[in-house]
Amino acid sequence: MEKLTSNKSILNWIEEKVDLVKPDEIVWIDGSQEQLEALREQACKSGEIKKLNEEKLPGCYIHRTAVNDVARVEHRTFICTSDKEQAGPTNNWMAPEEGYDLVYSIAKDSYKGRTMYVIPYSMGPIGSPLAKAGIELTDSIYVVLNMAIMTRVDKKVLDVLGDSDDWVRGLHCRCDIDEEKRYICHFPEDNTIISVNSGYGGNVLLGKKCFALRIASYQGKNEEWMAEHMLILGIENPRGEVKYICAAFPSACGKTNLAMLIPPETYKKKGYKVWCVGDDIAWIRKGEDGRLYAINPEYGFFGVAPGTNEKSNPNALKSVRKNTIFTNVVHNLEDNTVWWEGLDKNPPQNAIDWKGNKWNGKESDVTGAHPNSRFTAPATNCPCISDEFENLKGVPISAIVFGGRRAKLAPLVYQSKDWDHGVFVGSIMASETTAAAAGAVGVVRRDPMAMLPFCGYNMADYWQHWIDIGKTLDPDKAPKIFNVNWFRKDEDGKFMWPGFGDNLRVLDWIIDRCEGNVEAQETEIGFLPKAQDINIEGIEDEVNIGSLEKMLNIDASLWREEAKGIEEFYSKFGDRMPSALNKSLKDLKENLK
Repeated sequence: MEKLTSNKSILNWIEEKVDLVKPDEIVWIDGSQEQLEALREQACKSGEIKKLNEEKLPGCYIHRTAVNDVARVEHRTFICTSDKEQAGPTNNWMAPEEGYDLVYSIAKDSYKGRTMYVIPYSMGPIGSPLAKAGIELTDSIYVVLNMAIMTRVDKKVLDVLGDSDDWVRGLHCRCDIDEEKRYICHFPEDNTIISVNSGYGGNVLLGKKCFALRIASYQGKNEEWMAEHMLILGIENPRGEVKYICAAFPSACGKTNLAMLIPPETYKKKGYKVWCVGDDIAWIRKGEDGRLYAINPEYGFFGVAPGTNEKSNPNALKSVRKNTIFTNVVHNLEDNTVWWEGLDKNPPQNAIDWKGNKWNGKESDVTGAHPNSRFTAPATNCPCISDEFENLKGVPISAIVFGGRRAKLAPLVYQSKDWDHGVFVGSIMASETTAAAAGAVGVVRRDPMAMLPFCGYNMADYWQHWIDIGKTLDPDKAPKIFNVNWFRKDEDGKFMWPGFGDNLRVLDWIIDRCEGNVEAQETEIGFLPKAQDINIEGIEDEVNIGSLEKMLNIDASLWREEAKGIEEFYSKFGDRMPSALNKSLKDLKENLK
């Protein structure tokens, strides 16, 4: 097949990789439906994917990964920079020459008897000044089909790129799916990602966390923009005005559910709507008017299936009804559809589980779907996808929201005192482990800005980058920064806030604060709402002013303990710690005396 570009940097790089991995054939992916359909047929013939019920799930397929290859492998994910300090204490580091030697020795000749697929893709709308291009080489049709959902795969990407060298190199080799030789190595100084011995999406769809966060965060530091692990949503009020929020949460905090939130009845009746721009990643840059604008660099959703249902996330469920790839879920043989734990109360009796074994959901004592089983669905399937999804400029951001899962400490919502204090609030983000996570329950896990596993350089420098961005912003135009906690518990260990769609009530107060429509009270940790300013119309039987006051209460003794934990965490970063964050910690301790 003809090469789709004459870009020398691309052709030379591909030639080098062809010499390394020795494919039998090379196929350039142009993104056309005809080509993708032919690849789907080929993958069905080889058994790599299976076609599902065309009437119930049109254009949908199921795939199973190897049993040893079901999730991201953080202990085998490396940042390879010339200076170890540049990677920082929270990343695994390897010297670049050592990293290249290691992965090339594993990748050598691994495409013999296989086809090399060349995937040109855009992170962000093609032609957007905020978008970036990548090329991924892979020997997996599954990767091609997923990348075509998750990114904009198109010959036009190469036309826009022209002769530029500003593109991210990605090489994926399935090899033998050997977990002892599985490595995902990032070379930020070279714009390069190499993944060997995996077939699982998070390790092999190199546009996702590898490019969109680890490499892009490093690019953003050098180019004055930000790559963040954040959803982007728009809230439309009854007057038709839309305000946009970016929000970061560690896993198991309801991020996707919030991104596709359905307003509670009282809000719906008044004419409120919520629009999803992105469910996972935001690239943020200053616009010509001095405000921060965000795009979703992705084109699809790579969501966790278990727990997704009509109550938790009806919009996500509607998004996976067509043109979706399901990975490691239950294959229901009764009607050739799919099922997973938490979908409904009717597990199929004649089925195949995620490991490929016969499974009867009524009688089996093992789960049918892997806890990290996934769906890859086009974002355009989502009923609440925003009209601004393809806007080349992005959407203007009014507020940035951080959150975590804290039973007693953090109030339902509070606002930072200013931008630098907001960076502090993001840097101290943490969640208490639930029974679902491995290890003890209630242990505090720090995950600043939800970026701990995804920051492509030293986290202290990353916080400094946030502070530096803040210095370039007019305080009147900068987004206001907030923290939320949907997971506060009462004395009996019950959640005090209903959550789900009712979270819009808190976002409503946040927008009011951004617009200057409502007062707040200054406390030791930041600005808190007055209980009567949170709208509880329609949920009075679950929440009242008294319980709201408890949810907004600050326990100084708990916060003093927290300050010790923050200090211990900050100590990891030594003299690279930004002075502004040290000052915020010192102020917090003073305030709590």
